[in-house]
Amino acid sequence: MSAFLSAREVCQRLREAALGVLALKICERPTKAGLVTVDIEGWQLRLDVEGGRLHHCEFARNGDGQEGALDSWQRYGTDPVSLLSTWELAQIERMLMAAVQP
Repeated sequence: MSAFLSAREVCQRLREAALGVLALKICERPTKAGLVTVDIEGWQLRLDVEGGRLHHCEFARNGDGQEGALDSWQRYGTDPVSLLSTWELAQIERMLMAAVQP
């Protein structure tokens, strides 16, 4: 594994959460900027969500301390959220909205 997390590695974690293989839980409720921090079984992800739509992943850290961030992923032309299928994206958005609703 590389010293920094690739968009594909983070996407795989999101994909497994969408499929129900891994549990996704909210660590921090949405900020005014629309950022939500989630934990997917030891991985911390900061997601940009606005109006119920997941736009991109700002930051990720795995259990070993490896990190990845939007600015480094965009250098290579993509971010983890853009690699998800339409169905996977809808599943993650549904989970996020269900978890943050009062």
